[in-house]
Amino acid sequence: MKHPLILATMILSLLGLRAAAEPLAVGSAAPALVATSDAGTALDLGTLYKEGLVLVYFYPKADTSGCTAQGCSLRDAYAELTAKGVRVVGVSTDDVAAQKAFRAKYQFPFPLLADTEKAVTAAFGVPTTMGFASRQAFLIKEGKVVWRDLKASTKEQAADVLAVLKTL
Repeated sequence: MKHPLILATMILSLLGLRAAAEPLAVGSAAPALVATSDAGTALDLGTLYKEGLVLVYFYPKADTSGCTAQGCSLRDAYAELTAKGVRVVGVSTDDVAAQKAFRAKYQFPFPLLADTEKAVTAAFGVPTTMGFASRQAFLIKEGKVVWRDLKASTKEQAADVLAVLKTL
């Protein structure tokens, strides 16, 4: 076959394993929903948006190499991000136990949402493949998306966010 990737995408789509979505555009209202955190408690994104800048970043699977690098990038720059008024929230479709273990293992100072029902993922328009969210990030200011990264970096996620903060 000339285009095996196209064939694979078609097969996955037919099997319902790939969910097509259109990620939120810059200027869109950020979804103000309540989701379950790694602590098993409710986190109200709408309330969080009222407290200042919020980075909502999505990753496919807790405790995998790329997702760990992405989270550690944000962890290592957390003091600088919070000094600039940014609150960080990670999201994947892992369950609470996996998110809790991931956060503890790498000492992430920010909450991780266990989006097992994929409500947050769908609300942001983040595509999924075989149930795993794509790696994307959204910066929210005053309830609106002011920046989005649809091919979010692993090791450079924090640097990318800090660079965009200079333009706001």
